[in-house]
Amino acid sequence: MAISFELNAESRTDTGKGASRRLRHAGKVPAIMYGGGKDPESLTLSHNEVLRNLEHEAFYSHILTIKSGGAETRAILRDLQRHPSRPVIMHMDLQRISESEKLKTHAPVHILGEEASAGVKEGGLVSHDLPEVSIECLPKDLPEFIEVDISELEIGDALHLSDLKVPEGVTLIDLAREHDLTVVSIHAKRIEVEEEEAPAAEGAAEGGEEAKDAGEGEGEGS
Repeated sequence: MAISFELNAESRTDTGKGASRRLRHAGKVPAIMYGGGKDPESLTLSHNEVLRNLEHEAFYSHILTIKSGGAETRAILRDLQRHPSRPVIMHMDLQRISESEKLKTHAPVHILGEEASAGVKEGGLVSHDLPEVSIECLPKDLPEFIEVDISELEIGDALHLSDLKVPEGVTLIDLAREHDLTVVSIHAKRIEVEEEEAPAAEGAAEGGEEAKDAGEGEGEGS
């Protein structure tokens, strides 16, 4: 079953820091929606409704339905500003989409086969080097996520953008620009220095300092 996201919004005319502060105190999120050949529109969203939707990873890369003034507009989330220390959404940027125009956005990367990977079984560590990828496609082709299977990887192996299988109609922007970035890799654990070596080294250093002090004392007495 496909996931759908709907947000109820209200148009607003009062703008500025003071107006935005009052909206947040009232449990609202100031937002702006632009693009689609129309003028930018200032909106107000329910903070609780936004937070509930943000619990789903797909919300960040999915096409949203914005309901305002009896009309529905399809848009994607372009930017989200959070409070630095409190669970408060400060502002949202939404971009209208056109079914006939390609859009550039991001899709999260889902790792499959981690437990079955020979490299992991041998004690290797998985590095998620690229948790999301930049993509370009028509709205109808927008994927919820991109899967990558690492079950065949061993320690020292890596998968790059060129190894990904993306849906038809989807272009990996960085790969098109000849930037074949590493998406995921498996590397060996770092070998920890034995605890006994550190005290031994400290003892040697202390011995050297004592010998140096003794030498300086003899020099002063002569």
